[in-house]
Amino acid sequence: MVRITKVHTGNGDRGETSLASGERVSKCDPRVDFYGTIDELNSIIGMVRAELDRMDTHHDDGGARATVRTVKIQGESKLALLQQELFDIGGEAAFLPDHVPAAMTVIEQSQADRLCAEMDAWTEDLTPLESFILPAGCPFIATMHLARTVTRRVERAALRLRETEGNESVRDVVIAYLNRLSDWFFVFIRWSTMTLGGDETLWVPLGKRNLS
Repeated sequence: MVRITKVHTGNGDRGETSLASGERVSKCDPRVDFYGTIDELNSIIGMVRAELDRMDTHHDDGGARATVRTVKIQGESKLALLQQELFDIGGEAAFLPDHVPAAMTVIEQSQADRLCAEMDAWTEDLTPLESFILPAGCPFIATMHLARTVTRRVERAALRLRETEGNESVRDVVIAYLNRLSDWFFVFIRWSTMTLGGDETLWVPLGKRNLS
């Protein structure tokens, strides 16, 4: 069990930090950038959950908003699980590969496969896309778009770490999970928009826009 009694130590005042395995590195080290961006994504998912929680499940007249309840049932537990799994990935990334404790539980292929299964289930309800979707919508949807794009930044940070330290620095399943997670957000955004009765904001090519 982790026990933290003091947060400020002064040890990072000169721009260095310690990995979980003890090595001192720059705070802009690719490994620190990777798990730091995971922390950023996890914070944004916290905002997504807050926006989902704020959505009223009843109309002003007291009637139930069944669509909101449906999205909450799908979203609340799944988003909470994503936060746990991202923390797992960040914890693993805080160690050099050959220093990860044997007792540490790390994500496996089953977690990545679950993301695909959830996407497939939602996609069955969706119509095919005829254009690209712009990041817009209610606060819940718009914040998920932010999570989607930051997920891609996490993925890029993982790949930069691989380029710096080699393929063994980030496991293949972690790369696969992050790649699928961005797609997961995109599909859940579309499914949630449809379920809530909202409209997708489609990109219109410049030549077809009414500029008047």
